Amino acid sequence: MKEKTSITLSSDVLAGVDRLAGGKLSRSAMIEGVLRQYLREHAKARIQARDLELLNQAADRLNAEAIDVLEFQAPESEN
Repeated sequence: MKEKTSITLSSDVLAGVDRLAGGKLSRSAMIEGVLRQYLREHAKARIQARDLELLNQAADRLNAEAIDVLEFQAPESEN
């Protein structure tokens, strides 16, 4: 369901919207598309930040496990 709203934009921004829409999209459709993309990217960035925080919290333990595993590998033979 769509709802009607009113926003105020500077003339240069509005001109840019009109230019990008190119007569194929309405201003509303163009602005809605841009906002949808922004919201998707914002949600993705939040997820990535959360994942990075989890990795950073576990980094010392994961690095220690990696070192432990590497110590069990056979040494490289010299040629």
